[in-house]
Amino acid sequence: MNEKLFRAKFDQMEAIEKQALMESLATRYNMTFLGLHTFERWGQSCTTGIFQKDSREFVFVPGDTVTLGWEQFAVGLNQDSQEELDYLLQEWEMECDPNEMIRESMASVRQVTISPMLVGRKLEELCWEPVKMDDPRLTTHPDWLKKFRDFVWSDLDSLTLHQSVRMERTEQGFQIWIYNQMDYDSLLEQMEKQELSLPTSDEWAYLCGGGCRTLFPWGDGLDYSMHLHHFESPEEEDKPFDMEEPNFFGLSIAYDPYMREVVKADAFTTCGGDGGRNICGGLGMFLGFLPCSPHCKPEVHEEHRLNGDYDFYRPVVHLEME
Repeated sequence: MNEKLFRAKFDQMEAIEKQALMESLATRYNMTFLGLHTFERWGQSCTTGIFQKDSREFVFVPGDTVTLGWEQFAVGLNQDSQEELDYLLQEWEMECDPNEMIRESMASVRQVTISPMLVGRKLEELCWEPVKMDDPRLTTHPDWLKKFRDFVWSDLDSLTLHQSVRMERTEQGFQIWIYNQMDYDSLLEQMEKQELSLPTSDEWAYLCGGGCRTLFPWGDGLDYSMHLHHFESPEEEDKPFDMEEPNFFGLSIAYDPYMREVVKADAFTTCGGDGGRNICGGLGMFLGFLPCSPHCKPEVHEEHRLNGDYDFYRPVVHLEME
């Protein structure tokens, strides 16, 4: 059975055989099997199983032995990306090879074997706890209640008091969240109690890029035709964000540089974003989204406290090998 959980064998299986395998995984891990689905994106595809547990959707991601990391362009920058980098280098009055500049941000090239997993399809929020209006933690803060009354009569859709309370207007009424401080070790303990884990940085890189050798899953340069977070135009307001759409594994991953995805490591480590530093620093679209590359170096943080505005997590179940 172990071989069938890895991509080389799994991709060759007939649908009826995959169905039986997915049903057995659902039974073993106490999940509801929702069915098989084919995900195809950026030249990679996978027909795999979707599961549900505790209102979460998981997808089966087969294991594989892949090359991760980056040291040079596989295809080369497209014209738009090259022009953007040339302009920035000219503005900074820097004479350097873009290849070398990008390599400094990338993890070293290595070959790794990734074990099969059941992976949460979407990022989940940290620190923010949904509460009812009569929660005593709200009533002890009259200033919060006053701001909430003002918010109700305003035209705003949401209001956030920094790392304190958040309020949103919904079709059903109002939803309130209270901010709870949380550190990295507490998150790991919480996940373990739920019989869940976080992906390692290598696993995250595989989930994001699937072993691609280009800088991004779709190529070396940025695709400027995409509808991207923080660079949207008014006419694109109702369009989905391209990078947020499910990838070839069915995952919504590495689509917003402001969102750092917490991974399992010896210390608090994140992938998939830099908290928006490059964008806030005026570095443009290409360098702004560079932290979303599957090959970007994981960021190890000195502080153990998580930031609910920038840090998010993805639950995974590492499958037991028989």
